[in-house]
Amino acid sequence: MKLMEQLSENALKALPYLFEAWAHAHQLPPDGSWRTWVILGGRGAGKTRAGAEWIRAEVEGATPLAAGRARRLALIGETYDQVRDVMIEGDSGILACSPPDRRPQWKAGERKLIWANGAMAQAFSAHDPEALRGPQFDTAWVDELAKWRRAREAWDMLQFSLRLGQDPRVCVTSTPRNVAVLRDLLASPSTVQSHAPTEANRANLAPSFLSEVRARYAGSRLGRQELDGILLSEVEGAFWQAAQLAERQVAAPPVLDRIVVAVDPAVSSGKASDACGIIVAGAVLQGPPQKWQTYVLADRTVQGLGPLAWARAVLAATDEFSADRVVAEVNQGGALVENLLRQVDPLVPFRALHASRGKAARAEPVAALYEQHRVHHLPGLAELEEQICQMTPQGFQGQGSPDRLDALVWAIYELILGPAGRMRLPRARML
Repeated sequence: MKLMEQLSENALKALPYLFEAWAHAHQLPPDGSWRTWVILGGRGAGKTRAGAEWIRAEVEGATPLAAGRARRLALIGETYDQVRDVMIEGDSGILACSPPDRRPQWKAGERKLIWANGAMAQAFSAHDPEALRGPQFDTAWVDELAKWRRAREAWDMLQFSLRLGQDPRVCVTSTPRNVAVLRDLLASPSTVQSHAPTEANRANLAPSFLSEVRARYAGSRLGRQELDGILLSEVEGAFWQAAQLAERQVAAPPVLDRIVVAVDPAVSSGKASDACGIIVAGAVLQGPPQKWQTYVLADRTVQGLGPLAWARAVLAATDEFSADRVVAEVNQGGALVENLLRQVDPLVPFRALHASRGKAARAEPVAALYEQHRVHHLPGLAELEEQICQMTPQGFQGQGSPDRLDALVWAIYELILGPAGRMRLPRARML
């Protein structure tokens, strides 16, 4: 407060435009040598403001007429309207961020933004990559690259046009979506990135917005992407898709007729070991089998624990949900799982399941139940959802073993597919 009182009237007027003084860390460009700065963030995380302020910093000099580093710029959005409405004229766009004495002139008919110091930015639509073939630039701001339909073509054309100056640079602001062009860009050694969830900018967001979207999407795969700003793995041809899983989420289950805890055991321990998949699911078994419904209640998967420790985690989940039975695949561990569980609780109800088909073949009938709207997810299953979205007919496309997915498959087999005779596996036997 004392500092504010000491500032002159002009200094106070200038303070809102000194972005580096009050910006979040993810909104400031990283130090060092780089060609592309990618800002990934959740909805409302301040990505647009960061992009607009970066353009200002590149264009403006010490005085309104002094030249900055950038002289010829490209502003690229999915459509011309989005460039105009978001990047230029939006609440966090270039015009709103610029002080009155340095505010550029927007010539809508020419699709050009012109500064008093001679710098000029042209607006482009990603739907028209060929428009980038002729011009050349020293700077570019690309907004929502991951949602462009012709992203690869537009991005490639931009790279050929960035050939002016000593160090052409690009700022990419985007909500993360798993598309090849973004994956490749992030893997490039000349790319740096910043990341922030929606909450990072909560001071500038309506409290009701945050509470509503968190209540609805927290813990879901869609929430991790759109709110946490995390780039999730989604594989072409996968049995499950993120949008499908979002549609299957429910706030709470109905009264359940049966609950099981399914285990995909870890055969080793330590930080580098596979996880022990522990999934809790229940079912409503009223009416004919075609009407039965499954609810995935919780993911209690653990990693890096010794055998007795994960056995205790299984039994803790069994007690927490008053499960009727524990089921586990025993192909690899033989009687190990049952022996471990009975060391802790000799009376645990346990069924051993034996697989005669591969993981993908076992997963496909489960995916079919999702398509029939017969499997539902409670909130908090984001890691499970991310893993199952990487299972394809050719097998698991993610890293490591699909521990959570395997446990999910066994849970649904025990609840619905086995009793209904829909999975062509040998009949499970009691041990």
